[in-house]
Amino acid sequence: METDTGQTTQPAAGQPVEPPAQPLANDSPSISAKAKAILEGGIQEFLSHGYAATSMDKVAKAAKVSKATVYSHFQDKEGLFNALIQRLVAGRFRSIFQDSDLPAMQDDPRAILTGLANRILDTGIEDPRFLSFMRVIIGESGRFPQLAKAFVTHIEQTSFRQLCRYFTSSTQLKLKDPEATARIFVGSLVHFVIVQEILHGREVLPMERDRLVNTLVNLVIQE
Repeated sequence: METDTGQTTQPAAGQPVEPPAQPLANDSPSISAKAKAILEGGIQEFLSHGYAATSMDKVAKAAKVSKATVYSHFQDKEGLFNALIQRLVAGRFRSIFQDSDLPAMQDDPRAILTGLANRILDTGIEDPRFLSFMRVIIGESGRFPQLAKAFVTHIEQTSFRQLCRYFTSSTQLKLKDPEATARIFVGSLVHFVIVQEILHGREVLPMERDRLVNTLVNLVIQE
């Protein structure tokens, strides 16, 4: 890989060569190659060592750029971590609800909510790096609560807010408390992902995905 000085570095003799990492989702076409490299180096270090043990020096080394370049793009470690949250979380959850889909949401609440629940679960389960990133946030939330707050903020902005808007505007559901219902809906799915996938619950407390989704939808649309 090319460094800031234009030099090409090679792995030391006998050193294992890691396979290329899966690219970050939803990269903007306008983002620079160095910014992409820093984001990739950042997530590599955060997932390997946690937030506290990761330094901007380590990120710069992983990204094959200078530390000054890292700071010029992301100011500090928290800024870099927040940028990763935005790309790994907002980029995925934003696709769950699209504004263009909202007019059609008056058609069939059962189909809409079943599809929505499955898209949320797919978003949370199918990317191993997303799950690993959640482990870092949960593990570091006691010492660095601002990281967890940033994560929750992006979830609220990209999924919960639009779900709440749908529950409020739906003429078929007629919910007494749309906001609380939206929190129960999303919270049940997040709990499923955390317990089953992050805390290894599928080995000791298994739950069929379809059973959870069907029951959750029934609770929302019951007369």
